[in-house]
This record gives sequence, structure tokens and C-alpha cells, in this order.
Amino acid sequence: MPQLLENDAAFLAAPDAGEIGNQLFPVFLKLNDLKLLLIGGGPVGFEKLQALIGNSPQVKIRVVAKDIIPEIFALAERYKQLEIVQKAFEPSDMEGMQLVVAATNNNQLNKEIKNDAAKRNLLVNVADKPALCDFYLGSIVKKGDLKIAISTNGKSPTIAKRLKEVLADSIPEEIDQTLQQMSALRAKLTGDFSDKVKKLNAVTAPLIAPEAPVEGVRRNFKWLIWLAIIFSVAVGVLVFWHKEPEFQSFLTDINPIFYYFLGAGFVFAMVDGAIGMSYGVTSSSFSLAMGIPPAPASMGIHLSEVLSNGIAGWMHYRMGNVNWKLFKLLIIPGVIGAVIGAYLLSSLEHYSAYTKPLVALYTGILGIVILMKAFNIKKQKKGKKIERIGLLGFVGGFIDAAFGGGWGSIVLSNLIAGGRHPLFSLGTVKITRFFIAILSSLTFISMLGGAHWEAVLGLIIGSALAAPIAAKVSNRISAKAIMMLVGIIVLIVSLRNIVLFVTHLLVG
Repeated sequence: MPQLLENDAAFLAAPDAGEIGNQLFPVFLKLNDLKLLLIGGGPVGFEKLQALIGNSPQVKIRVVAKDIIPEIFALAERYKQLEIVQKAFEPSDMEGMQLVVAATNNNQLNKEIKNDAAKRNLLVNVADKPALCDFYLGSIVKKGDLKIAISTNGKSPTIAKRLKEVLADSIPEEIDQTLQQMSALRAKLTGDFSDKVKKLNAVTAPLIAPEAPVEGVRRNFKWLIWLAIIFSVAVGVLVFWHKEPEFQSFLTDINPIFYYFLGAGFVFAMVDGAIGMSYGVTSSSFSLAMGIPPAPASMGIHLSEVLSNGIAGWMHYRMGNVNWKLFKLLIIPGVIGAVIGAYLLSSLEHYSAYTKPLVALYTGILGIVILMKAFNIKKQKKGKKIERIGLLGFVGGFIDAAFGGGWGSIVLSNLIAGGRHPLFSLGTVKITRFFIAILSSLTFISMLGGAHWEAVLGLIIGSALAAPIAAKVSNRISAKAIMMLVGIIVLIVSLRNIVLFVTHLLVG
């Protein structure tokens, strides 16, 4: 007798191991090569048909039922291999079949189908009757050639469906390209099994050894390039400062507000990259505190976000963090909402003395929301997945443009609270914001007569410098402390602006 492996011995030594939990053995059937009988022509039968054809488009199915809904006939028009037999079920209908699926609401008939199938040694699935099933039709996640089946042993189809949605959102569509490349690599490997394993190990070793010599050289070279650029710029500034009086005069004549917004833009973009939100609300609060009216402040914020979100979106795209289906649902409503919000805010520029406290009130509310998230005052329970993504995008775009910020706080928070994957939601929200910032900025520019360009330029450069760094550290920083600090600062600045407005009214 061959020597038992350690795992085999452990399994045989545990007599109750096979009696615990889900005892189903998962298999994948080549349905395209089998003949299947579906008994039942109602909504449940139609649902079963969709699942079967969706996974095996060439499957040969005979549908037997007295009453058949029009959707099944329409499906048969598209898939000619479907055979529709409109009559009452008879045991002889099972002749020549290899699998049976029952989708009737007649319990007695379901039992008869089970017994008739057993007599013919046919496996049967009875909808919503686990006790009568030989096999289950589990929830399926499909990404090209990748297919994942989920089973709860018949205990909760709802949980299986929910897991399917989570995995479908989490696994990028590009996984199929990875499979194809691995298949092509496999086809190129020659020799016996031992040779193939050695070659595959050699090919994949760099993927799990980032500190390998070649990768280390590349990483050091990348840092060397950045250091050279920074050193060159610093030396250049010093040389021009001492050799060119005009350059010295240019720098000293720049309004100091540029440097304030340069530092602020960098800090706000780093914070935004860490927690996925708050760039708009922090920048808006800071701009109002520096005396800039709401409309020019919102324009400056969105102009700076064109470059920073473009860089961040590109980084997330390169890292595979973008859900393109979600992107398509958000982009058009978000742009429309942003353009309308920018137009309305620009039209009220002459009433900036009154819109400024409204914006301060809004940012103060967002500050409280951020603090609540940091302290978990409102539990972040994953509720029902948001279905009206377009409406969410429109509202987020409008409020973001009209009040100087809120796209991340509104859209990202709701997506994550609705069960969307945080990383893919963050990447999608970032790249969507790039296009929204472009359109809202163009609206502001066409509507406003002038702007505080020193502040705008400071925000643009500061946030652009922080964007590639923030995208890389978004998964490595604990966000709680940052959210607490941001919430407190935003709340204090917003209250200050409101108090100043009220004081002005009382004095005036």
C-alpha cells in the first residue's frame, strides 16, 4: 500500500471530518455537450433558463409546461437549440435527457419528477426545494474564462447572490487578459512536468521578489531620477536668484497667497489620497478663510483638480483600481450636475456676501459628517447596493460645483456604504472627477470676469505634486486620525466664517 501523505492521514484520523459543514462537491459540467429537460414555463423557469444559457449558450434544453410565459418564447427565437413543448409533463419526456430541472409550484408534481428521475438514474434540481435536489444551480461570477461558483448548501440563496455581486465588483475585467497570457505562457513551456515547473518558477519569481537585483536597480534608478530633478530645480532657482535680478524680483513680487495655496494644495491632496475625500471641502474652507468669494474659490478648486485627479486617476488605472461599468454610470450625470451647479454659483457671484455663509454652513456640516465617520458614531453598515448610480452622480456633481466640494464625501461614501469595494470605488471616483472638474472649470471660466490666479496656480501646483504620492499611499495609511483632524479643522474654519458673517450683519 502506498505511503499515506500527512494530510491523507490526518483526514482518515478524523472520523467526523466529513460530517461537518457543506458536504457538496463542486463540479463544472460541459452543458453544451448535454441534453437538459426543464419542467415549468413560469418566471422561475425563465430565471433558470437565463442562468443556464448565460453560462452555456449552446446548451440543448427541452422546456415542457402547459403554461409558458412570452419571455421564454422570445428566448427560444434567439437560441434555436431550445425546444418548447407546451403540454403537461409526462415521465416519457425524460427519455434521452441527461439532467432535469424542475421549476413548478406544484409540490406533488415536484415529488413525482424526483421519483421518475431517480428511476432513470437522472440527476434533478427542484427550484427552492433543497431536499429534492441532487445538485444546485449556484450563483456564478463570470469574467471571461474565469468562472467562480458559490454555494450556501441551499441555506440562503440571498447570501450567495450578495457574494456574487461583491466578487463581480472586486475582480477586474482585466483578469481574463491575465488568464489568456498565462495560457499562452503554458503553451510555450516544453519538456516534462519537472522542466515546466522550473521554467514557470523562473518566469514568476520576479513577481514575488520585488527586492531582486533587477527590480532593486530599477527602483533605485527611479529615485535617482527624481532626486536629480529636484536637485536640478533647486540649483537652478539658486543660480537664477543670484545671477538674474529680474528673476529675483519676479519671485519677491509674487503675491504671498500663492505660497499659502501651494502648501495647502499639497496637504489637502495628500489627505484626499489617504481617505478618498475632503479635498473640496478643505480647499473651500481654506479659500473662504483667505477671503476668496465662493465662485472663484470653486473655480480654483476645480481647475486644480483637473491636473491632480488626472494624475491620480491615471495611477489608479495603472494599478487596476477602476470599475469601468461604474464609471459609465457616473460620468454623464455627474458632468451635467457639475455644469448646472457651476452655472448657478457663477450667476450669483454678485451676491457672494450671502452665498459665502451658505457655503461655510455646508462645509461645516461635512466637517461634522467626517468626524462622525472617524468616531464611528454612525455605524458603517453595508446596506442595499445603490441602484440609482446616475442620480447619485448628478447630485454629487451639482453640490460639488455649487458649494466648492463634496464629490468624494457624497459619492464615494454612498458607494462604499452600499457595499461597493472601497478600492475600486476610490479609483473610479478619482478618474470620474477628472472629467467633471474639466467641464465645471470651463463653465466657471466662461461665466466669471476674473479670478484670484495666484491662489488657483498655488492649488494646481501643490495638488499636482501630491497626486502621484497620494495615490500610492492610499492603502497604507490609517485614515481615522486624519479624518478626525480634517473634521476638526473644517468645522473650526467654517464656524469662523459664519461668526464673521453674523458679526458683520450685527455691526452693519
